Amino acid sequence: MVLDECTPYPCEEGYAARSNEMTIRWAERAKKRMESTSPKYLKQQSLFAIVQGGTYESQRVRSAEALVGMGFDGYAIGGLSVGEPVDLMYRMTEVSTAILPHEKPRYLMGVGTPENILESIDRGIDMFDCVLPTRNGRNAVLFTRRGKLNMRNSAFAADLAPPDSECPCYTCRHFTRAYIRHLFKAQEILALQLATIHNLHFYLWLVKTAREMILADRFAEWKAKMLESLTLPLSESE
Repeated sequence: MVLDECTPYPCEEGYAARSNEMTIRWAERAKKRMESTSPKYLKQQSLFAIVQGGTYESQRVRSAEALVGMGFDGYAIGGLSVGEPVDLMYRMTEVSTAILPHEKPRYLMGVGTPENILESIDRGIDMFDCVLPTRNGRNAVLFTRRGKLNMRNSAFAADLAPPDSECPCYTCRHFTRAYIRHLFKAQEILALQLATIHNLHFYLWLVKTAREMILADRFAEWKAKMLESLTLPLSESE
């Protein structure tokens, strides 16, 4: 990844423009430097540029066009999921992906919820990174195919079902909701580990299935059903 500056939200357009120009200059310097040196660790390396510009469409266009003109191996979209309204995040993503080449990977940095990921895939994003599944897991929130579960809720005190009956992960195959709730209430470190295992498995299942649905030309239908299911209120029980 090239060096960039992630502007805060909100920020003035003048600041976003100056920051954007600096990021573009850094990208150009990084590309020249990489092309003048040999690959590290005996492996070919790839260099990704980072589209910035805050929440200003003209700045996003300026950034994407300048970076595409330099010819990078892949393109990231940064500076989103920093507090802006979700509709604005999606709009800035669309503005960027409309310019970034389809034949190269496009990576949305720091995103996000399962809903964010599905909406962003629909807008042309290929890659993601986010602390959310592990952070939420450490705070007793599990993602399932039928919404989120707060494992500290008293409704799970005697619930012998797995966290997600459709999930084949280690946590769901070996532990009940009641036991996981007990671990969180007792402040056992195992609770954090089991929740993290499940949430990471869920996220991997989500993007793997999204890919399968795209290849089968069924993504739009599947996405609509998943969004309806995923956006159920934080559950006390199914």
